[in-house]
Amino acid sequence: VVFAFDSVPAVLGISDDTFVIYTSNIFAILGLRSLYFVIADAIGTLRFLQPSLALVLGFIALKMIFAVVGVQVSTKLSLGFVLLILSGGVGLSYLYPAAKEEVKENEDEL
Repeated sequence: VVFAFDSVPAVLGISDDTFVIYTSNIFAILGLRSLYFVIADAIGTLRFLQPSLALVLGFIALKMIFAVVGVQVSTKLSLGFVLLILSGGVGLSYLYPAAKEEVKENEDEL
């Protein structure tokens, strides 16, 4: 929730239409809340999802560093990479499921 409110000034610097900015942030907050519960449940059962999310965050950090240096990464390449990593993590989790004891330990941690 704090992340969504924190992004309001940044979005205001990009757009002049405050109605669109605030309504998009409200919907983002609502979506993030429900998405959190979906991901929290999925991490307990999909053992390769958490490392996949870490790789995606690392890629985003590299993309931001590249942007500062002046190297642009295309949107299609970025979306393709994110889709490949996340679907690979989910696919590997289904191909190599965790043992029942490991799933129980992961659910207890959440």
